[in-house]
Amino acid sequence: MQDQQGRKNGSTNSQLQGGSKTKSSRFYSDDNFKLPQNWSYLPLTLFLVIGLFACGNPTPNKPNTGDSSNQDTNSKLTFFGVALEQFDEVGRPIWKVKAKKAKYTKEKEIGEAQNPDGELYQDGKIVYTIKAETADIQQDGKQLFLKGKIIATDPRNGTILKGNELEWRPKEDLLIVRNQLNGTHKQLQAMAQEARVKTREQRIEFSGKVVATSADPQLQMRTEKLIWQIKEEKLISDRPIQIDRYKDNKITDRGQGNAAEVNLKTKIATIEPKAKLELVEPPMQIVSNSMTWNVNEEIVKANSPVRVFHQAENVTVTGNQAEMKIPQKTVYLTGNVNAVGQRKQSLKSNLLTWYLEKKLLEAQGNVVYRQVDPPLNFQGETAVGNLQTENIVVKGGRSNGRVVTEIIPQY
Repeated sequence: MQDQQGRKNGSTNSQLQGGSKTKSSRFYSDDNFKLPQNWSYLPLTLFLVIGLFACGNPTPNKPNTGDSSNQDTNSKLTFFGVALEQFDEVGRPIWKVKAKKAKYTKEKEIGEAQNPDGELYQDGKIVYTIKAETADIQQDGKQLFLKGKIIATDPRNGTILKGNELEWRPKEDLLIVRNQLNGTHKQLQAMAQEARVKTREQRIEFSGKVVATSADPQLQMRTEKLIWQIKEEKLISDRPIQIDRYKDNKITDRGQGNAAEVNLKTKIATIEPKAKLELVEPPMQIVSNSMTWNVNEEIVKANSPVRVFHQAENVTVTGNQAEMKIPQKTVYLTGNVNAVGQRKQSLKSNLLTWYLEKKLLEAQGNVVYRQVDPPLNFQGETAVGNLQTENIVVKGGRSNGRVVTEIIPQY
């Protein structure tokens, strides 16, 4: 038995030494193999430490038919207590992975590892810890690839990424997790097809059917690409995006646009271009090319031409700029303001304050009121009233107090 075991160990060392002639990686057993003298000069090194023992796959006793059968036996090994390490050119670790058991093949180097766990390093510091139930581990000295139920955790900020594939490219400062990706953090939860992590920047790019939910503010974002700058606490998308705001597990507001940035620290979302915000209460729609949405304070600002539509009242107001305070149900518009009612009656002015609950409009500056039936025009400096009931009071300026009234006769 001892002689037979010795023959197995001898064949194992022969195979591993043979593989080391063309690769920078080395596998060795503590009892039977010593590192070559020129080991320290290798730019990239790989250690596989065998904690208990290694054995070749058992095969029935057959006559020796040549070297091919020996190569097949030697290329399939099972290791227990495995440690996989890789270092950069200056000797700093770039990954370390341990496994209770791993089956080694010459083609894959290490595969079918059971309960692997380890660390990924950048600049000699841990940037992610990794673990899995089972995983196929492949490495070529430049990148590490794991396939299985994988959990990757950033110890610096608590981000956890789960998926079925992990790829670590340290020279590109890139960690990729894909295939049923699920990410969690105290600020955010995200599902996507893939996550690409820049570890130095602590920046994650989610792509493919992204659904991200933030805790504070309570938002859910849907898009095809979402960049999460973790340290800056910002979410950025350059693709069409939908942002739903929740209160008591119900949607209260919905923002849409071709791109957006959400600042989780200030609780402000900037949507542009082609921004649109829909409110449940009051039932309104705000459309502009650029919009800022203070989610916690519930204030919406549009600094470009804007259209505000009240669905229940069927009133549309346009202007150069607008601000809406949702809790107060008040809208302020400035510049070329034009309010149009259901029967085409209109009120133009430089400034307009719209009190939604009171159904009251207050207009200032170059006021022009028109109605169709009966056809009337009023001009003045201020106006106040209800556009729907066509009950509008127009007043003149401070200098002369004159109001110009034009009555259009009907024939």
